[in-house]
Amino acid sequence: MSNPDWLGLSDKLAIVTGAAGGIGRACATSLIEVGCGVALLDRDADAVTAFAAELAARGARALGMGCDISDEASVRAAAAAVEARMGVPDVLVNNAGILRPGPLESIPLSEWNALLSVNLTGYLLCAQAFGAAMRARGAGAIVHIASIAASNPQPRSGAYSASKAGVAMLSRQIALEWGPHGIRSNIVSPGMVRTPMSEAFYQASGVAEARAKMAPLRRVAGPQDIADAVVYLASARASYVTGAEILVDGGLDQMIMELTPRPGF
Repeated sequence: MSNPDWLGLSDKLAIVTGAAGGIGRACATSLIEVGCGVALLDRDADAVTAFAAELAARGARALGMGCDISDEASVRAAAAAVEARMGVPDVLVNNAGILRPGPLESIPLSEWNALLSVNLTGYLLCAQAFGAAMRARGAGAIVHIASIAASNPQPRSGAYSASKAGVAMLSRQIALEWGPHGIRSNIVSPGMVRTPMSEAFYQASGVAEARAKMAPLRRVAGPQDIADAVVYLASARASYVTGAEILVDGGLDQMIMELTPRPGF
C-alpha cells in the first residue's frame, strides 16, 4: 500500500536558518513539498519575508523573519515568536553561513571572530533556543550544514575550514548529550555547490568546467542536491541515524589518488 507520508514529515514544523540563500531556499521548498510548515530565518529580513510570502501564496504554512543568528537575543526572540505563532518545532536546519577568505597568517581577528560567530556559535545558539522545546517534548531532528572543508584544509580560507570542523564536532556532541532526550543531530557536508555565495568563482573563465572534472560524477552540485540529503536526515526514515555525516560532493573526497601523478599507471 502506498504511504503519502512515507517520510513522516507531514504537519511537522521546520526551522531553516539562512533561508533567503541558495541552499536555505532549496531546503525550505523541499520541506514544504513533503508536508512541513516552515519558519524561515535570515539576516536579510526583506528577502526572507518576501520568500515566505511567496511560499504562503502557494498554500504553504510559512513564516519569515529577520534574525541574526550570531546574536543570542535575536535568536531567542525568533524562537519565542515562532513558538507563539506556529508551535513547537520538530526540525532545525542550521544552514546560515558566511565566508571570510584570507590566509591564517594575516586574517584580522575581527574577521575570524565574525565568521565563527555565525558559522559555529550561531549554530549552537539556534540549537539551544529551538532545541529546548524539542528536548522537553522528547523528540526532534537537527541537521547542520557543514562542508567538505571540515575535513579538508582549504587554502586561503582557513577560518571557514576551522568553523566547519567545529560544526562537525558540535553536531556529534549534541547527538551524544541530547540523544537521551530523543534529539537526533547530523550533518550534511557539501562539496562544490553553485550558490549565490559561490557564484563569483564560477564567473571566471573555465572554472565551472574545471571543477566539474574534479568530481567522479563530473558535475557541480546545485542547492537541491543538498536539500535532498537534509530532508532525509530530518525525516522518520532516519530515525536511528544520529551523530552521522552525509557527504554530498559527487565523490570529490575520493579523488586524491586520481589527482596524484603515478608514472607508469
